[in-house]
Amino acid sequence: MSTKLINVKRTGVIVGMALSLTMAAGSAQALTLYTAGPGTLAKKLAAGYEKQSGVKVDIFQATTGKVMARLEAEQANPRADILISASWDTATDLQQRGWLLNYESPNAAQVPAQFKTPYYVAQGISALGIVWNSKSGTPEPHEWQDLAQPVFKDKVTTPDPALSGASLDLLIGLQNAQGEKAWQLFEQLKANGMIIAGPNAQALTPVLQGAKAAVFGAVDYVAYSSVESGESIKVIFPASGTVIAPRPMMILKSTPQPEQAKAFIDYVLSPEGQQAVADAWLMPARQDVEAKRPLFKSLTLLPEGDGASASRTAVLSRFATLFGQR
Repeated sequence: MSTKLINVKRTGVIVGMALSLTMAAGSAQALTLYTAGPGTLAKKLAAGYEKQSGVKVDIFQATTGKVMARLEAEQANPRADILISASWDTATDLQQRGWLLNYESPNAAQVPAQFKTPYYVAQGISALGIVWNSKSGTPEPHEWQDLAQPVFKDKVTTPDPALSGASLDLLIGLQNAQGEKAWQLFEQLKANGMIIAGPNAQALTPVLQGAKAAVFGAVDYVAYSSVESGESIKVIFPASGTVIAPRPMMILKSTPQPEQAKAFIDYVLSPEGQQAVADAWLMPARQDVEAKRPLFKSLTLLPEGDGASASRTAVLSRFATLFGQR
């Protein structure tokens, strides 16, 4: 066989191998992530995973309520591979409905048992508190009840619990701790002019602008980020108790790419991924990654709910009726 013919065959083999590798890379479809904020964190994690794996991550980011509504609407033709919620109970509900893939990441070894199950694991953890504008001319509040005082008349906002799973968790926590006294507080806040201002960011904006003085039940990481940028606000955790909101990550059983989805969960729980979580002012899920803010062990926590959908629905309905949303 001539040297020229051998070279042609070798060239053909090399080109064929290159084409095969290109096709294999192209066949790795993008993952689709549905997430309830923060959007900048989702983009950072997606970019880090793509750099590591070569797999692109498409993101749909919205409030918990909107994310779950879209997931429900697409039930007949699922699009999401991975879901990150702001409410632990959404993951419990989806597991009970048989929507989730069983996966326990080896990188979850440093995640406390209370923040992981065989079907979902915390990405990070936030807490709810009072966010107060120190230039508002009002006294610094220390307890939830303080915001019902006349000095805070028409100066308080709260996130809509229909859009924020963490806000609903706070209502349930207060009800569990105080019973009907919690509803008396909500009535006093309504009479004092507290307004439901939409999702978390919309509740915080008028406080940042000085139009309002405080947020009742603000998600803390959003406020901490504003403090870092120089805003004159303070995050206050009432001594009587608050709630934390672990953000569960889960893989939808309908995903056509379970191995890539598992690898994404592994990446988020890696030291690099958890550092990104900490940089977003969340508490990392892993205990061996340092946080930039107070950890849940330093907070007084309200009693947890039973996680029953009927209980959550009843609380949400009663609150909406009280504030004239129904």
